[in-house]
Amino acid sequence: MMTESAEAGPFPTARDEADTFAPEPQVQTPQTESPAYRLAFADDDFLLRPDLRAVRLQLELLKPELLQQEMGIRSTVAMFGSARIPDPETAARHLAEAEEAARDKPRDKDLARKLTIARRMLANSRYYEEARSLARIVTNTCVGEHVCDFVVKTGGGPGIMEAANRGAFEAGGKSIGLNIVLPMEQAPNQYITPELCFRFHYFAIRKMHFMIRVRALVAFPGGFGTFDELFEALTLIQTGKIEPIPVIMFGREYWERVINFDAMAMEGMIGPEDKDLLSFVETAEEAWNIIAEFYRLPH
Repeated sequence: MMTESAEAGPFPTARDEADTFAPEPQVQTPQTESPAYRLAFADDDFLLRPDLRAVRLQLELLKPELLQQEMGIRSTVAMFGSARIPDPETAARHLAEAEEAARDKPRDKDLARKLTIARRMLANSRYYEEARSLARIVTNTCVGEHVCDFVVKTGGGPGIMEAANRGAFEAGGKSIGLNIVLPMEQAPNQYITPELCFRFHYFAIRKMHFMIRVRALVAFPGGFGTFDELFEALTLIQTGKIEPIPVIMFGREYWERVINFDAMAMEGMIGPEDKDLLSFVETAEEAWNIIAEFYRLPH
């Protein structure tokens, strides 16, 4: 890949001039101290104006795209799921704390509710281990020198996202994290490949990057964010906007309890064949077999 200097030829690069002349001009006058005099690409106040939204959207699309090209990322496996599902050890500790609090105040309804949720979270923590295991399987099968196919890609946060990045890390492979600025539940987990740890302001561009290069989508139990990504992908496949890919859903009991796909079909809101877009699994091995058979990979 050519450097900016090689592409520029005899002209000074933007980097050279930004380093030399911005942010402080060499001569201090009312003219040079005016915001109007700043180089446009080095002027944060200008770039953050509402009028520049289209430019910022383009930048958020381009930055991860160019960096992934430089890292040789050719295809990905997107893994979604709740940020709130902890690893089994953490879940067991939270349950013990909830049990102790409930024992101290047996009539407290809020503590009783928290105890019920803690019990469910311990049961759901198995999905953390399945996500971790699937990421290891995917990465171990596809990893190799200069091989960047089926790279694990997540939302970059805790819970299921951490588990998937962790599994890829443990297998010695790269993984991607698409973080977004949120008031809670969002900081990059420690297992993302640092050079592939991105952060977004715009949900729309982040969602686009989930689908660029994707070869399979794996959804674990989750909330609004997981539903958002899942139905976005299903809509794209259903409408023919993207080629069919495996859409794998962990935990049939959870999904069929929270979404009645049969009712949607009976009401005529989706076709009976639309349910065939989904594959339900319980284990990492089942999930990998579906991906491997779809793409005729070794398994």
